[in-house]
Amino acid sequence: MPNLTPPVTTVAQAMRYRQRILEAVPAKTHFQPLMTLYLTESTTHDEIERVSRQTDVLAFKLYPAGATTHSEAGVKALEKIYPLLQTMERHDIPLLVHGEAIDPAVDIFDREKAFIDKHLAALCERFPALRIVLEHATTAEAVQFVRDSGPQVAATITAHHLLYNRNALFAGGIHPHHYCLPILKREKHRLALLDAATSGDKKFFLGTDSAPHPQSHKQSAVGCAGCYTAHAAVEFYAEVFDAARALDQLEKFSGFNGADFYGLPRNRSTITLGKSSWTIPATYPFGDESVIPLRAAETITWRLLDKSEP
Repeated sequence: MPNLTPPVTTVAQAMRYRQRILEAVPAKTHFQPLMTLYLTESTTHDEIERVSRQTDVLAFKLYPAGATTHSEAGVKALEKIYPLLQTMERHDIPLLVHGEAIDPAVDIFDREKAFIDKHLAALCERFPALRIVLEHATTAEAVQFVRDSGPQVAATITAHHLLYNRNALFAGGIHPHHYCLPILKREKHRLALLDAATSGDKKFFLGTDSAPHPQSHKQSAVGCAGCYTAHAAVEFYAEVFDAARALDQLEKFSGFNGADFYGLPRNRSTITLGKSSWTIPATYPFGDESVIPLRAAETITWRLLDKSEP
C-alpha cells in the first residue's frame, strides 16, 4: 500500500521503501515485495512510463481524496486523471481502486455502491482494456459488478469483511478496532462476499488490507480506520473457508487467482495449516506503542504449522 506519510508517488520512492522492507526481512527468508504507486492528479506520464519498465512496481492505487486513512493526496475529480488512465491502459499497468464515493451527502454504508454506479462503471466503459481491481470489496453490488464485467475487472476481499458484519462495530458498545474503510456492511453483503471468495471464481482473490495503526490512534476522539490482521490473516481465511466447507478453494483464492490476474508466476513455496487452537496476544509491540490485533486475546482454531521454500 502506498498511502504512507508522505505518500509513495514515484518509482524512486517505491524502490527506497522496498529496500527498507528487505532490510527488515529475517535472514534466509525469501520475500519479494511488489510495490504500488499512489495515483494523484499530479502523476506524470513519464512516471507511468517508468513503471512500465519496472518489474518490482506493478500498479497504481487510486484513492478518492478523503475516502480513507492517509488519502488526503488522493484524486478529487476522476476526469482529471483520464489522460493518465489512457497511458496506463496503453502500457497495461493495473489500476487498483479504493471504491468509495466521497460526496458527503452519500451515506457511509452506501459509498461503495455509489462509487460503482457513478464512477467505476464509467471507467470500465471508457477504458475497456485497463485492468482494474476493486480493492477490498464489501457489498453484494460490488460482487455482482465484478462478475458482470469482463476479464479485466477483479476484486480483493479482506478477512475481516468475511468474518464480520456491521453489528461488530456497535454490539455492546463502540468497537474502534473493527472500524475500517470501506466500513463493515449488513449480513447480506458479508454472505455475498463469502460466496464470491469460496466460489473458485478467478476474479476474486485475497487482499488483507492489514493496517497496523497504534492503539492511541484507534482509541481516540477521531480514531483512524483499519484492522490489523497480518498476525493471523491466512488462519482467519482458513477459518472462514472451513466454516463454508470450501477449504478446497482456499489455495486458488489465496495463491493462484491474484498471481494469474497480474500475470505473475505462481509462488512455488508452500505453507501448511492445521487445526490447532491458539490464543492471539492482546497486543503486539509497535515502536514505543502497541497495536491491538483483530480477535485480540481470543482463541482461534487454525494455525500456520510450516512453511517450505522451493
